[in-house]
Amino acid sequence: MPPLRGQEAPSVGSSEVAAGLIFAALADDTRRSVLGAVSEQDSATATELTDVIPISRQAVAKHLGVLLDAGLVQAERVGRETRYRTRPGALRPAASWIATADAAWTSRLDRLKRQTEAGSNPEI
Repeated sequence: MPPLRGQEAPSVGSSEVAAGLIFAALADDTRRSVLGAVSEQDSATATELTDVIPISRQAVAKHLGVLLDAGLVQAERVGRETRYRTRPGALRPAASWIATADAAWTSRLDRLKRQTEAGSNPEI
């Protein structure tokens, strides 16, 4: 049987692109709720998720598709059901991007602070 979407990490050219897919997927409040609900369970079907998220099964399935495409969840066919579970380490590209951006901003702000305290014109 061919693997379902989300079985492997997204085939992207760089971790920055992967981070972009993750950020885009997590930009939606409902999608974050769906991901949270999946992460609280070992695995769940779209139908089971409608018990904890007040939207239709079709809407849950749509959000799960975006999460699959971003590599945040994986799907497994079990009989007639498709079960979803979170992918361990799936948030690493986004966390890495945040850490890099944080380090760059911290460095720039520290330099600005030193220059301001020294009374010189900042060169940023």
